[in-house]
Amino acid sequence: MKCAIDIPQEDDWLDYSPADPAPSPQRETVPADCAGLRADQALARLFPEHSRSRLQAWLKSGRIRIDGASPDAKCKVWGGETVEVSAEPTEESLAQQAEDIPLAVVFEDDTLAVIDKPVGLVVHPGSGNWSGTLLNGLLHHDPAFRALPRAGIVHRLDKDTSGLLVVAKTLEAQTDLVRQLQARSVKRHYYALVHGQPAEQGAVEAPIGRHPVQRTKMAVVRGGREALTRYRVCERFRHATLVECELATGRTHQIRVHMAHIGHPLVGDATYGKARSADPRLDAFPRQALHAWQLGLIHPRSGEACVWQRALPADFETLLATLRSV
Repeated sequence: MKCAIDIPQEDDWLDYSPADPAPSPQRETVPADCAGLRADQALARLFPEHSRSRLQAWLKSGRIRIDGASPDAKCKVWGGETVEVSAEPTEESLAQQAEDIPLAVVFEDDTLAVIDKPVGLVVHPGSGNWSGTLLNGLLHHDPAFRALPRAGIVHRLDKDTSGLLVVAKTLEAQTDLVRQLQARSVKRHYYALVHGQPAEQGAVEAPIGRHPVQRTKMAVVRGGREALTRYRVCERFRHATLVECELATGRTHQIRVHMAHIGHPLVGDATYGKARSADPRLDAFPRQALHAWQLGLIHPRSGEACVWQRALPADFETLLATLRSV
């Protein structure tokens, strides 16, 4: 029995409405007054909105078929043939293509997979990133993902945040994981390197919404959505502190916004961080210093409590080693 997917309300969860269907092929019938013309000449009359060179290229690539075949441009038509032009691929349709993208699979069975996402990999296609995403890689990794909304993805990490995320391999598992996220029973722990010296531990409970002026950013705003981040100090340096953050909610850019809100923005965060600090080594780090190092959830099929961990990526670890050397 198939389960209905609940549409989650958390900002870092994805909408599970089906993708728009691909445009239907355009069909025309060759009129009698085109009898005896070459195929490309007849096509130029049928589709005057397109140049002859484009139509010839489409014939060559097989996007134009006449009576089910792909004829040469010089082949003649005699009237009555059915011409079918395949719709030009849209960016959105390219988003559903399988791509051979290496994936660091931490765990996988027939129910779910846990991926260690590298820095620079976008999780889900969107404006400006219609290919080369985790979704494209999942479709190549296992064609079974194609049968699921959003290829089984239930939550995401920012492009320049590394670390663990879970994807479902069945509709039932996807439903269960979404409900676990809604119930806040999925445990997500991050390492973040922040500027300054925060208190040994704390909780930032401040509503997050769209920035009132800079609409591409998020901010702590009155009337925003409930957001709670807990943190504790792991290691201190002269001008920065390594903290572990636990998400109680999952708003867009939540850790980045909350730590900046209390005066300790993430090192390397070009959106919410500092342009310059007291340590040039911190300023040189090219991305936000944030890594999803631990993920815990209840396995949708077995009911077992599962926890996965992943070490810091090399660039993050190298920065910490450099700071420890002083």
